[in-house]
Amino acid sequence: MKAIISSAPNMASTTESTSINRWLIVLGTIIVQMGLGTIYTWSLFNQPLSDRFGWDVSSVAITFSITSFALAFATLFAGRLQERWGLQRLIRIAGILLGLGLVLSSQVTSLTLLYLLAGFVVGFADGTAYITSLSNLIKWFPERKGLISGISVGAFGTGSLLFKYVNSALISSVGPAQAFMYWGIIVLVLIVAGSFLIREAVVRNQAAAGQKEGDQPSNVRQDYTVKEMLRTKEAYMLFVIFFTACMSGLYLIGIVKDIGVQLAGLNAATAANAVAMVAIFNTAGRIILGALSDKVGRMKVIAGALLVTAIAVMTLSLVPLSFGVFFACVAAIAFCFGGNITVFPAIVADYFGLKNQSKNYGVIYQGFGFGALAGSFISALLGGFHLTFIVIAVLCTISLLLACIITPPGQQRRTRQREGKLSLHPSSRAS
Repeated sequence: MKAIISSAPNMASTTESTSINRWLIVLGTIIVQMGLGTIYTWSLFNQPLSDRFGWDVSSVAITFSITSFALAFATLFAGRLQERWGLQRLIRIAGILLGLGLVLSSQVTSLTLLYLLAGFVVGFADGTAYITSLSNLIKWFPERKGLISGISVGAFGTGSLLFKYVNSALISSVGPAQAFMYWGIIVLVLIVAGSFLIREAVVRNQAAAGQKEGDQPSNVRQDYTVKEMLRTKEAYMLFVIFFTACMSGLYLIGIVKDIGVQLAGLNAATAANAVAMVAIFNTAGRIILGALSDKVGRMKVIAGALLVTAIAVMTLSLVPLSFGVFFACVAAIAFCFGGNITVFPAIVADYFGLKNQSKNYGVIYQGFGFGALAGSFISALLGGFHLTFIVIAVLCTISLLLACIITPPGQQRRTRQREGKLSLHPSSRAS
């Protein structure tokens, strides 16, 4: 049964008065997101698969780039699939497909099949369940978009952190092939089980419920379709900002150990600790900055995160790195990246409404897919970390300026109209 959410200003109380416990939906979403987040343990398999089949490590690592791109690509279609099949059914199908993709990966003997199964199939299934479960939870808590997005996306990061230990143990005990099989079964069970607690929210008439001052005024038009959203300049500004935020974080995640060894002069074991630090601060940023955005305004949080990221990458590029400076910069970038990808779903809802959130955010989310590829391509083109960090800092500065000037679609025009009406009011003329 689909729950009907009334989007009047008292939406929160209306929703809580229904027979559905919203916090069970939170729990179900957390379970689903933790299962989805396990794909970020892929780096653990690169060397074992290389040793088993004699493949080049860099060739194996391409699998995760395919996974990330397929994840972002899937978000373009997830909203339409949800309309056709319903949310619970879609998440279960995605969970089964993701699990089977990993289980079948245990039988591959060629890179092509690995790219197809562990790359495209797993990534597409993951992205489908990720964006629909996240967007649905935001609809259930319109008054706490930032916090609830932080909880959901934070669960995704927590799944990655926990499964670093689970998959490491599996690889050590049964080898990479069997590890794929057990991993796939566990993920399938998690996602399917979590889906039974999730109920689909339906927004009938979106008003300004749950908006924070500075994010979206009560008279701004809401519930844009994708076509309507793409006619606004704000959609493209948000895409540029999101692309920049994702590229800076994803590039760091991919090369953090190498930076520690090559730029900070750390030994391999010490530099490897940065991988765990990235996971911890990434998750912390998702929860803390998500909640903060509800209180101070979302674009202020984004602007602050972009500023800190620009300073951190310039430090990595231009300042001689000690142990402390290296880890401080890594922690700052990971924290801001986690916050940025958490706050953006709420920003898209603030700017373009809740009704078509999955579809609209799916378009903006393509910045993640392109960001996942851009850092590596820029690094290969420019020949190293230093120039790439400078490019990222410049992009962060440009995006920071965009974050400072962007407003919800039509807000400036409506503000001028209100000011014009006030100036014509008799009391205004009398004064």
